Amino acid sequence: MTTTEPPTPVPKPPRAGVVGVGAMGENHVRVYSESRGVELAGITDLDDELATCVADEYGTTVRSLSTLLDTCDLVSVAVPTAAHYETVRRCLDKNVHVLVEKPLTASIDRGRELAQLADERGLVLQVGHVERFNPAVRTAASLVEDLDIIAIEAQRLGPPIDRTATDRVTLDLMIHDVDVVQSLVDDEPTTTISATGTADGQHATATLEYGDVVATMTASRVSQRKVRRLTITAADCLVEIDYLDQSVLLYRDSFPEFVSGEVGTRYRHESVIERPEVNNREPLRVELESFVEAATTGSPPDVTAADGLRALETVREIDRLVTGEADLEVTTR
Repeated sequence: MTTTEPPTPVPKPPRAGVVGVGAMGENHVRVYSESRGVELAGITDLDDELATCVADEYGTTVRSLSTLLDTCDLVSVAVPTAAHYETVRRCLDKNVHVLVEKPLTASIDRGRELAQLADERGLVLQVGHVERFNPAVRTAASLVEDLDIIAIEAQRLGPPIDRTATDRVTLDLMIHDVDVVQSLVDDEPTTTISATGTADGQHATATLEYGDVVATMTASRVSQRKVRRLTITAADCLVEIDYLDQSVLLYRDSFPEFVSGEVGTRYRHESVIERPEVNNREPLRVELESFVEAATTGSPPDVTAADGLRALETVREIDRLVTGEADLEVTTR
């Protein structure tokens, strides 16, 4: 979706707030509190005790949502997915720029409604697909522009989580890789998506075609090893991205040969391995800097509402195939 008018810039330093200070929201509070170009104006949460604890930790103030929105120029929204629509809507109605954690909303239609509202009001609505800001992904993105990509494989695996999962593994984990892949190929899936799942939906695999590129993605909460990896197969090289290590490896000029020696002939396969320089930084910090920059300059965000909607639409179709359920959208009123 294109905006009819650029977002309205806000004064520097902008006043920032955080709505929802659970595990992810607290990290937003931490980063804002450490940022020189931002004034952390307050936080809010339905859990008063939690909010007070976080506020004391980072030297800020607990406010009601209404008061916080009257105080701030921009906010991060890190509430459960089912509450995204109502919360973001209230922020936009108060003319406050918003970064909402992924997914944009539980409902595609309501996500479109929020995108339109932000567009009409000239406000930034950025979706928190934080892996876009992983330095390894950004380094790889600069490389793939010149590559003839054939296939992409993404693995996002981990053991069972120690918290109550309110989102399915596709919406919680796989959506990260859907967004990254779609940003790299800059295209929509062109054929029917195939997907399957097991372990009561805690392990899912999907295959999508983007033009001539085949992408395979696996997300799991039942693996006994944490893996965050993306592999890009191109006509003349292979690119490996490790999200956790923030590293990129390029394999080029791979060639097999048979080598004769005293113990007979053996097979050897070698390739040239390149290690592009990666400027390692915390992805969330880079993401929030990008959000603040968009809000203060009026420039489009790096991850737009349209990007968030595109990823959500793809994951909803994957989810439908994995679960066999016709309607997976959840809305609250």
